[in-house]
Amino acid sequence: MSAPGAWTPDSWRQKPARQLPEYDDPERLRQVEQTLAGFPPLVFAGECRALEARLAEVCAGRAFLLQGGDCAEAFAEFNANKIRDTLRVLLQMAVVLTFAAGMPVVKVGRMAGQFAKPRSEPVERRGEVTLPSYRGDMVNGLDFDAEARRPDPERQIQAYMQAAATLNLLRAFTEGGYASLTRVHQWTLGFVEDSPQGERYRDLADRIGEALAFMEACGITDRNTPQIRQTEFYTSHECLLLGFEQALTRIDSTTGRWYDTSAHFLWIGDRTRQLDGAHVEFCRGIANPIGIKAGPSMTPDELLRLCDRLNPHNLPGRLTVISRMGAEGVQKHLPPLIRAAVREGRQLVWSCDPMHGNTIRLNNGYKTRPFERILAEVRHFFAIHRAEGTHAGGIHIEMTGQDVTECTGGAQAISEASLGDRYHTHCDPRLNAQQSLELAFLMAEALKEERAALRAAS
Repeated sequence: MSAPGAWTPDSWRQKPARQLPEYDDPERLRQVEQTLAGFPPLVFAGECRALEARLAEVCAGRAFLLQGGDCAEAFAEFNANKIRDTLRVLLQMAVVLTFAAGMPVVKVGRMAGQFAKPRSEPVERRGEVTLPSYRGDMVNGLDFDAEARRPDPERQIQAYMQAAATLNLLRAFTEGGYASLTRVHQWTLGFVEDSPQGERYRDLADRIGEALAFMEACGITDRNTPQIRQTEFYTSHECLLLGFEQALTRIDSTTGRWYDTSAHFLWIGDRTRQLDGAHVEFCRGIANPIGIKAGPSMTPDELLRLCDRLNPHNLPGRLTVISRMGAEGVQKHLPPLIRAAVREGRQLVWSCDPMHGNTIRLNNGYKTRPFERILAEVRHFFAIHRAEGTHAGGIHIEMTGQDVTECTGGAQAISEASLGDRYHTHCDPRLNAQQSLELAFLMAEALKEERAALRAAS
């Protein structure tokens, strides 16, 4: 690995870059990026610093990271109800985790920017026709025809506009009273109300209501305590289209540091984490909190070198390792990474992505993720950290507030035959609200066990 040179927002252009689309009009791409560079920031440097401080608490074992949202946001499905319903499920999950585990939850959405996706193959073949793979609405269209699949730079403008509108709505919901703990009963989605998870959630909401009534009797209400009425919510997406990210990278006038203002948190995918690659080069120079997806091929040496490159000052909250090993691989591949990081004193947030390593394609053509495999990887993740004496710090999931049938299993017992009933994803299968809540209750129990083990050890 060569030593890093001076960093600039465009120094990534001198490095090999994977997963970037090939545009047939480079001049138009340059013009679009120039236009984006003149647009206002989507997020602000102070918000990014606040998130880093919250993640430092996760790093210290005093908080938990909940990161979730769409596999890939779609232009055609952009509406206020969809944004609200996804936020609502994340709020429900956070309440379950906070109340049951007695731990603050840092809420980060895969929202307001998750428009591009890496692909395992650059092209898709159907019969005798070969076209570029669909890489998300920010790049090209889902329809299998030559015009739709042509990468179009103009889509980046639409992605920016939709992200701005989504952020505006998220801020209104989280700061305007919708996220108040006094509304926990009203957050339940209709199709969850009569489910086992809905019943468990209602019981928990009743207990929260009793606690709030006691606090109000003591003079602590949502009128004088902003923490009851409002919540912090941050956005994230995969750092993939580097020209777009560069265009939204600005110097913070307060600190003189560079921030990518497209999102609070960006992660480097498992396919683009090459030590001397363009994506690592770009991310090493921005001050946002950064994530690294770590699949089974990640070695301890590579992890340590990435830590050196991306977090040379070993700042807590700066770097999150998001393991995506699969239920059958996590017990083999994750412990060596944890041990190497602990041995070298690396300050890391450890998060689990139980989705990507558990994707299968069925004979009926549908991609799915069996819920029991997702639960198994999460259970292994928590058990490994208990055994290593480290903090299982977070979860990273693809989910939606819609009543979809994309992942088999769960309390609804979604079968392979019923996947086609409401299979709406543009890319990978997502958990629905019932499955997401079921996962939250499992994690809450695991966090309680972790805290009990720590108390016993002390």
